[in-house]
Amino acid sequence: MVHYINKLMGKITRKLAFVQAGPEVCQMEPGEKLYYSITEVATLFGINTSKVRFYESKFESLQPKKNGASKRQYTRADIDHLREILDLTQNQGYTLPGAREYLNTRANRQRENARYIAKLQHIKAFLEQIRDGLE
Repeated sequence: MVHYINKLMGKITRKLAFVQAGPEVCQMEPGEKLYYSITEVATLFGINTSKVRFYESKFESLQPKKNGASKRQYTRADIDHLREILDLTQNQGYTLPGAREYLNTRANRQRENARYIAKLQHIKAFLEQIRDGLE
């Protein structure tokens, strides 16, 4: 019985690792700036600032902070999100509504995965209690 529970716990642990592995989280480099101007972001992607503002208007999820002078301040996460939007629309051939739908669906999948993770962790803890009681 203990062997079966250990085997089941191994499967749950591997499933948790698979489900938790999602898009890479943005990692800040030491000395890297916290905020970037719209000009810096546009230059990074080789596009005009007006195109960056256009994508802001079309994607609610892309809303950089604004400072006291109402100048946009992009974080590394904002830049990564814009990179993903540009990839979807320019490289993968998504239309703007299609890209929005893709991003919304992905967000829903992440929320659903979080629920599965919580359930699997609960089951794993329960199985550990049973295993400990059998030993």
